[in-house]
This record gives sequence, C-alpha cells and structure tokens, in this order.
Amino acid sequence: MDRDFSNFMLGNLRVEIPIIQGGMGVRVSSFGLASAVSNEGGLGVIAAVALGEDETGAGCDYKARSRNSLIDNIRKTRSLTGKPFGVNIMCALSNYDDLVDASQSEGVDVIISGAGLPLKLPALIKNGRTKLVPIVSSARAAYLICSVWKRRYNRVPDALIVEGPLAGGHLGFSNEELADGKNVNLDGILSEVISIAAGFPGPEGKIPVIAAGGIFDGEDISRVIRLGAGAVQMATRFVCTHECDADYGYKAAYLSAGKEDITVIRSPVGLPGRVIRNQFVEKISRGERIDFGCVYKCLSTCDPEKANYCIAKALINASKGRMDKGFAMCGSNAYRINKIVSVKELFRELVEGARKCLKK
Repeated sequence: MDRDFSNFMLGNLRVEIPIIQGGMGVRVSSFGLASAVSNEGGLGVIAAVALGEDETGAGCDYKARSRNSLIDNIRKTRSLTGKPFGVNIMCALSNYDDLVDASQSEGVDVIISGAGLPLKLPALIKNGRTKLVPIVSSARAAYLICSVWKRRYNRVPDALIVEGPLAGGHLGFSNEELADGKNVNLDGILSEVISIAAGFPGPEGKIPVIAAGGIFDGEDISRVIRLGAGAVQMATRFVCTHECDADYGYKAAYLSAGKEDITVIRSPVGLPGRVIRNQFVEKISRGERIDFGCVYKCLSTCDPEKANYCIAKALINASKGRMDKGFAMCGSNAYRINKIVSVKELFRELVEGARKCLKK
C-alpha cells in the first residue's frame, strides 16, 4: 500500500483503495452495495447466504435458489462495475461447496470465507484467478489455515482478514473473551497474525493482513495501518448508505440505536452474534421458542430441534424491514451512525480522514 492510502494488492489483483466492504447477510450487501463500493475503488462484497429468499422460487429448492441468485448477483454486479469485487461465503452453510463452485465458475475476483475454518477451500477452486481470503479471529486459526493449505495444496491464502471482538455479525470469540477488552483486542491479534503470515510467504511475497472489527473512521484506519495492516474491512458503516440493499427499516434500527442497545446473542450458527436489541431479540434471549419449522436447512451447525429461532428467517425478515420478526446485526459502533449517506460520501470521509491521520 502506498503512503497516500491507496493501491492494495491481493496477489496480482489491485484494489485502488484499501477498504474491503464486509459481507452482510441476508441481502444487506448484494449487487447494489457491492458494485457501488467497487466503483469508488474499494472491494465490494456480496454476501452469499440465502440470496434467493426474496423470490418465490416456484419449482426450485433452497439450494438451487441460492446458487441461481448468487450467479444473478455476480452478473448484475459485473454489469454495474468494471472493477474487482468479491463474495463472502460462510463455512457453516450447508451449501458451502455449491456456492463456492458457483462463485469460482463465474470467475469472481475474490472469495472471502469465515464462520468456521475454510480448510478445504482451495480444493473447490478450478480457475487460476479467484483470490482466496479466510477470516480468522486468532493467530492459532491463521497458523492452522496457512499450514494446512501449504501442506495439502501447496499454496497459501492471498490475504488474511483478522476480525477483532468489536465486529458485527457472527464472532469467533467466546462470551468471556468478548467481555475481556484488555487482553482480547484487535490490535493484539493483528500483530500476532502478521507474525504468523510472515512465516508463510506466497508467490507475490508475504501474505497481506486485513484488519476488521470496530473500525469506524479515518483515525481507526490509520491506527491499524501503522500496526502493519495492508487494508481494512468495514461493514457497519456501509449499512446506512443509500446503496445498501437492505430495507430502510433495517437502516432505521441503526439510526435509532443507543450504545446500550448493542448486545450479543447466541446464534444457531454456533457462534455469538452482535445485534441491535429489539422485542424479537428480547424474546429469543429469554429462551422463547419461536415456532418456525426448518424450511431451509441452511446451516450445517444448526440443530432445529434445539434452536429456539431460525436465524435465516429472522435475517430475511429484517432485510425486508420486518423488524418485529427479526433483528439487525451490527458492529459495536453502530450507535455512532446518525445519518444515511451515499457510498461516495462515505468513501470521501474515510479516505480523507485516513490520509490526514497517516500524515501526522
């Protein structure tokens, strides 16, 4: 990356501005947001989970709808931008292999994969151009992925995203770790993962490390860049943009949230998840079972007999603005957002802020 906060390299793929937009499901980051971010020089990212569930899907099962809608989103994004973009695919998805195949068959530039360890991801890639970027929350996970990929496939990740405990959505930490802000924090984990990455050089040199989780403004960006990050991943800031694919009701939950409204729940994914508190969240936190019937079988980690709610249905409802039947996932700083702006305006603020801080 240049000193003026530009030109981040993923192998031989150049991203003009070192800002990756984090994948947000369900249908919070689809082709509209992803293309807008890429057009501003960042890396826009489509969240692959349950993309087909805004359609009737008559005569078509969940797996087929998901694949077809992902392909449709990739093609729509490509029609709206000539710049690189990626797809985020959670390891916990029951149709993970199929969504990876759809993405690589369409020649998507980058696949980002977390919510589990993507140990088999390289085996699913048949083209020679798609960049592979795992998300990790510890140096141990980074070492395991790098060593397994090197041993089994004679390759290493094109980059590693380090997601700290202040991130939104599903978190790779225990509740105890999330409460321990002094000893478990992004800056410390970032430094440890950078050291691990240095031991696994790839054909383009050392593996770049991307910092994520709680990054809100130019000052945050400059801090992690000085620590050695090559880029940042941000998701929460992009929710309250005009181009974000979620309904206004979803965005309104951010605008009306106070700091005390940000909470952590247990997700059927098997991980904690950070969300904005509402009546639905209160019900599931009390253990109330919301009778949904499992129609998707979307998670390999979910036991419908034990889960007290369907996270797919909750997030689908939320993306459509039905907040009484779902919730908004968010990062720890969501309460700081007070207006809806364009992606262009947000990029201007972030890039100018980062460059100003980096010159100090």
